[in-house]
Amino acid sequence: MAKAKTKTKTQIVAELAEAGDVTKKQAAAILENLVAQAYKGAKNGFTIPGLGKLIVVKRKARMGRNPATGETIKIPAKKVLKFRIAKAAKDATL
Repeated sequence: MAKAKTKTKTQIVAELAEAGDVTKKQAAAILENLVAQAYKGAKNGFTIPGLGKLIVVKRKARMGRNPATGETIKIPAKKVLKFRIAKAAKDATL
């Protein structure tokens, strides 16, 4: 089974423009604004209804292993960005 190609930004903008009956330039501005809002709101949790939620999660410090040498190393605590898929998106795609 051949793997489907992912859509480019240009293809997504073209589809948004057609569906929303706006110009490609307007659709691109809307998409870029949505992305900017997601970046700004991620630390408080940014939700796109029906798709999912972008959140910042704190990871605890832990012990790891260097695969090349087998040496045990300490991995420090850090913040990571995660995207939690909405149940509606899971149900629609799986």
